[in-house]
Amino acid sequence: MHASAKELAALLPPGFTMGVATAAFQIEGALDEDGRGPSGWDVFAAKPGAIVDGHSPAVACDHYHRMPDDVALMKELGIDSYRFSLSWSRIQPGGSGPVNPAGLDFYDRLIDLLLANGISPMATLYHWETPLPLDEAGGWMNRDTAYRLGEFAAIAAAAYGDRVVRWVTVNEPATVTTNGYALGLHAPGEALMLKALPSVHHQLLGHGLAMQALRAAKVAGGIGITNVYSPMVPASANPLDKLSAGLMDVAQNRLFADPVLLGKYPDVIRAATFFSSFSPSSEDLELISQPLDFYGLNYYMPTRVASGAGDGTVPEGMAEAMGDDLSGTPGAPFHIAAFPDTEITAYGWPIKPEYMSVALAEMAERYPDLPPVYITEGGASFEDLQIRDVGADRLIIPDERRVRYLADHIGTAVEATLPGGAAESIDLRGYYVWSLLDNFEWSGGYKQQFGLLHVDFDTQVRTPKASYYWLQELLASRNGAAPHTPQAGEPAEDADVERPAPADQ
Repeated sequence: MHASAKELAALLPPGFTMGVATAAFQIEGALDEDGRGPSGWDVFAAKPGAIVDGHSPAVACDHYHRMPDDVALMKELGIDSYRFSLSWSRIQPGGSGPVNPAGLDFYDRLIDLLLANGISPMATLYHWETPLPLDEAGGWMNRDTAYRLGEFAAIAAAAYGDRVVRWVTVNEPATVTTNGYALGLHAPGEALMLKALPSVHHQLLGHGLAMQALRAAKVAGGIGITNVYSPMVPASANPLDKLSAGLMDVAQNRLFADPVLLGKYPDVIRAATFFSSFSPSSEDLELISQPLDFYGLNYYMPTRVASGAGDGTVPEGMAEAMGDDLSGTPGAPFHIAAFPDTEITAYGWPIKPEYMSVALAEMAERYPDLPPVYITEGGASFEDLQIRDVGADRLIIPDERRVRYLADHIGTAVEATLPGGAAESIDLRGYYVWSLLDNFEWSGGYKQQFGLLHVDFDTQVRTPKASYYWLQELLASRNGAAPHTPQAGEPAEDADVERPAPADQ
């Protein structure tokens, strides 16, 4: 597709929300400041070998101190909405009990500043950052953590419920379970394999309890959950490959969506409860399947699945991305295989925008009563080329591959949900680009760059990439207005923001 900004702008439906997304632990830094307590990720990231090259999240993008400047960059970009997460450890350091006023105040100021700049806040309650006392008590393997999330939701609702436009309860429970509890690639570093199943249910129960608390507080904004979705593609016509892809579809997609949208777990999961103490009650499922105001879908790529254990290697980055890397396990029933002749990101993820349409079509078929949908994350990591214009003393970052990725994926999503499209029954309301900033990419440290803004982690200088200017042009074309120019008094033109001229597309 490779649509130009203006061509894509003409395709966007009226009222379609365009935003950017981040997560607190990946950008804020200030891990031991102003009363924030440690999280499970603080401890995990300090373990030797847990993070690539020993990178530390201690400073990250220093957003905690540079938040007003980052909001100014969002305003200049022209986005409609900003999806961010609330640091549970910053607001309620113990995971229960007393609230930290300084933590509440930080997000209070962020939300007010967003609204003052015409940017609607989408707040995520849980984006993988569990207060350490809860992790030490079993984390999401402990049912009590779900109730603590419900309590945290009530705290957030009381503080911000009058101003947050959309709430996400839990982000990507599939990634938390597979990478955090089944394989040990993320915090808390447990490698429980099939015995990790209770962490699925407890996260979804936490979602239900959080919804219950938000609705009891009569928050003004809509409420939803965000799940990652990857279409599963058999590596061949071999029936065993098809069966393997179907099993992985259950494990990565339906296991987390069916209880929320259908009120039940997939049959194969219910038949496999002998692997653990997993036994959901009807009361739990009623909480989990409360009607949503919207459904958040994170889409990055499809997954190609083959039967058998494979040769012990997988496409680089795939385990980090999906969690279900079984190819190195002797006797494993299936494994992830590479797509032949396919462009990949720096993470090794296949670039297949056409499968965005497949993902939406599968969702539409499986869940006929699906509420309005937002693509709550979509983006790509690339090794960005940096060009120093010595004469003008400026940095130019012509990330054309990211521009193409975003243009193709946004365009595919919109076309799939237009009349006559593969998923025309879906009410698609918006797309959030991951991410505003290059950031601490979990176990990938600072090597995986997803941002529209380049961050020099030595100086914290932000430099807009070509993709930033492309999205700015798209938004300005859609709105029939020129890109926003900062006015007097806006904290945009300072020493920590480098603004080169836009690179040619």
